[in-house]
Amino acid sequence: MPIGITDEHQALSESLRDWAKGLGGVAIARAAEGTASAGFDEVWRGVEAYGVAGIAAPEPNGGGGTLLDAAVALEACAHELLPGPLLGSAVAASHAGGAGLDDMVDAVVAGGCGIALDPVLELGDRLAGTVPVVYDGGGAAHLLLGARGGDGEERWFFLAAEQADVRPQAGPDLTRRVTEVRVDIDAGEAVEVPGLRSEAVRRTALTLAAAEASGIAQWCLSTAVEYAKVREQFGAPIGSFQAIKHLCAQMLETAEAVAATAWDAAASAETALSEPGDASQWDFAAEVAGVIALDGAVRAAQDCIQVLGGIGFTFEHDAHLYLRRAVALRSLLGGGDAHAVALAGHAVAGIRRSVRVDLDGKDEEARPRVREAVAAIAALPEASRRDALVDAAYLAPHWPAPYGLGAGPVEQIVIDEELAAAGVARPDIKIAGWAVPTILKHGTDAQRERFVEPSLRGEITWCQLFSEPGAGSDLASLATRAERVDPSTSSGHRGGWRLTGQKVWTSLAADADWAICLARTTALEEARRQGAKQYGITYFLVDMGSEGIDVRPLRELTGDALFNEVFLDGVFVPDELVVGDVDGGWRLARTTLANERVAMASTNLGGSVERAVALAPGRGEADLARIGHAVALSSVCALLGVRSTLKALAGRGPGAESSVAKLLTVRNRQDASELVVDLLGPLALTDDPQVREDLHQSQLTRCLSIAGGTTQVLRNVAAEHLLGLPR
Repeated sequence: MPIGITDEHQALSESLRDWAKGLGGVAIARAAEGTASAGFDEVWRGVEAYGVAGIAAPEPNGGGGTLLDAAVALEACAHELLPGPLLGSAVAASHAGGAGLDDMVDAVVAGGCGIALDPVLELGDRLAGTVPVVYDGGGAAHLLLGARGGDGEERWFFLAAEQADVRPQAGPDLTRRVTEVRVDIDAGEAVEVPGLRSEAVRRTALTLAAAEASGIAQWCLSTAVEYAKVREQFGAPIGSFQAIKHLCAQMLETAEAVAATAWDAAASAETALSEPGDASQWDFAAEVAGVIALDGAVRAAQDCIQVLGGIGFTFEHDAHLYLRRAVALRSLLGGGDAHAVALAGHAVAGIRRSVRVDLDGKDEEARPRVREAVAAIAALPEASRRDALVDAAYLAPHWPAPYGLGAGPVEQIVIDEELAAAGVARPDIKIAGWAVPTILKHGTDAQRERFVEPSLRGEITWCQLFSEPGAGSDLASLATRAERVDPSTSSGHRGGWRLTGQKVWTSLAADADWAICLARTTALEEARRQGAKQYGITYFLVDMGSEGIDVRPLRELTGDALFNEVFLDGVFVPDELVVGDVDGGWRLARTTLANERVAMASTNLGGSVERAVALAPGRGEADLARIGHAVALSSVCALLGVRSTLKALAGRGPGAESSVAKLLTVRNRQDASELVVDLLGPLALTDDPQVREDLHQSQLTRCLSIAGGTTQVLRNVAAEHLLGLPR
């Protein structure tokens, strides 16, 4: 999805995309190939009329928006590869507006502005020197340049292009012109920007460049996917080939990650600009964007060309123009490793990104009531809090009454915030979190009365009997059979089913009271004849104390035995423990409540990433870069969750970010735990308790890309269901 989440931002993005496309900028850029002096004047007249460059400038100058508004606009324009000095002008207008230079804002919006990122000029009585690269300087009427005085003090100035010797260059990016600028003027002839420093210029440029990177990544993704749907090879659309599906799914992961970090960098700017004394949150968010977005745009463009094949390698196709723009942005602001080193430094200094969801006053009615209820729970002894949470319906507030509150996103967040503030932790209900929602939605009244509240109170624990030796990710191929029992032949004259088969990878099986179990009530061969192997599967509730159940621990590569094999030998399950319709269990297995759980963002980077940060002091740049990359990926996973929550608050269902979060979270946890072991070096061979735990985590996380569907299968699912690629 694009950077913008709100209806207003989505409307702005769509409007600007349509407008930018109508300008025909790509054709104009192609026509100007090799013309160093091209200023793209016809495009800039449209930019000026639409006020795009000055969106984040003060309202009297035609702006009045935030840097996030500007980011949404630049993303939309980059999606259509709008040529001209838009990025430099937006950066310059933002700083001119922040310094109260209203006339300069108007001049920048009207004529464009090139920017340098470092103070190269010398400042004395005269402002003099050569700036080798001024980005967006070609065709711009003004320049924003930095200088250092004899005392080393840094100062920044606006000057008109005509005050300098501007030498434009036709570089590899056909849509932009950089210039070499030579300056030798009386210092009083330039307009100083009070208090501006290079770190602020870079931070703003990085934030808006990340927005452009998002537009590039989205265009590349949609272009590759649309081509994969129609291009045929070997008698089938190439999008039906698993290799192409995986490549497109990885592009989706990249595009969502880039959008999330660009959004956060721009959103964090609002706080920093309103509270000028502390820019640490913006610094952190901008460096995350620097790690993820710039490399991500380049990778997305490269992958797009790969999917396009030979046509993508031609000059006639536009894909190479997006690759050129992406490479130019990265060349200007630096690749991911440099930003990762800086990010690691922020993390070591104790900075964490704290993203608070703005409820826009919608919490005012609920908060006093929730705060009072939570205070009463917090006053109880620890051992009594679980029952109190259940009684208040706060343990699972998104569940329907009487077990929950049927709480919407706002009330859920308020409850989370108040519980966290009071130091009250919810107990982990584990597999009950999957079993009970199915019973709530599809079970009988008797099943709900029997199982829901005891599960919440911890009186019943659950395990899940789904996977089988021959049916892991392909769960619909399960072979455990359920055979009908005639009441007249059963003990106790009860109708029901006898389950026979083998389940595997079952955690908690040795300790669970009950299990949710899928079994075949129609043979697989018959189901295939019916047209779908998912047909004929029924959802059972199985008493784990039943006769005929044999639980055998499985020792994993960690040396532990968390998983189990479970053998079912004619296990009797009465009819009243069938959930939903016979043969209709597949749909139930995929149940989630319509009122989905949402959550606050966490400021914690995750156990292994925090451990890596703790090991960072004294490390060289190569190690710091790896640590910074881990911090960035952990941050992306948290941001995807925040964006899902914000979508829920806006009344929209879960989108691609929730599926992408699953894939990226697995990679984050595996990579981070492996990084910790690498950082330990020879110490990883010792029997120190902390080192043993680090190694255990590295081994344990290997299951994450297998459990719940392998990464490869999930990428197939993402490609087919989210991107619409053919099966």
